[in-house]
Amino acid sequence: MRLNRILLSTALVVVALMIQVSVLARLQLPGAVPDLLLLTVLGLALVYGHLAGAFIGFGAGLLADLAPPADHAAGRYALVLCLVGYVAGLFRPEHGRMRSVFVPLVVVVGAAIGSTLLYAGVGALVGDTAARHVGLAGLLTTATIYDLVLAPFIVPFVMWLARRSENDPLGESAGGGTARGADVAAGWLASGTGLSIGGGARGGLRGRMGKARMARATRNSGRIKGVKRL
Repeated sequence: MRLNRILLSTALVVVALMIQVSVLARLQLPGAVPDLLLLTVLGLALVYGHLAGAFIGFGAGLLADLAPPADHAAGRYALVLCLVGYVAGLFRPEHGRMRSVFVPLVVVVGAAIGSTLLYAGVGALVGDTAARHVGLAGLLTTATIYDLVLAPFIVPFVMWLARRSENDPLGESAGGGTARGADVAAGWLASGTGLSIGGGARGGLRGRMGKARMARATRNSGRIKGVKRL
């Protein structure tokens, strides 16, 4: 990933984790805890794509695994968010703009349900049966409701920040350097060969005709000035 993506993703993930641990986890809401970290990963994945979403999800989940008061095995939530970020990134629009709010809402609902099921499934594999005592159905319902309530405020804002970082002048000069460099190279080629790059045979013919006219003008000027030509 590019540097601006890494810096923005790190800042958003850290802020989301701090708010989730220090504020949302202390609200004592029934059922699940609103997953601000999940929504942040979803917003970034919808802009950056599936590979970046997987990396961001893994890093965000690993921070959540290590941040107090985490009481589960390290790497458990990292695996969950890695998979969720990868799948969410597959829904990234081709031109970077969502034409409808339906797709992000479906992604949020699927991520809320999928992450809860994956987290409980991985916990069952490692011997953590807390989901059974709390009630998996209640966790799925409350997690979906909480994430849907927060999603209209978090996901569009994260996506807007991610697009702004992509359109940053420094980012554009780095990302668009190849295209502008190609234009510069095309200009050098055109000036050196007399060909109009992208103009095809017609451009090449104009270049050769221009050379011929310049040669005739040079010979005429030489005869007028009385310069002897070999």
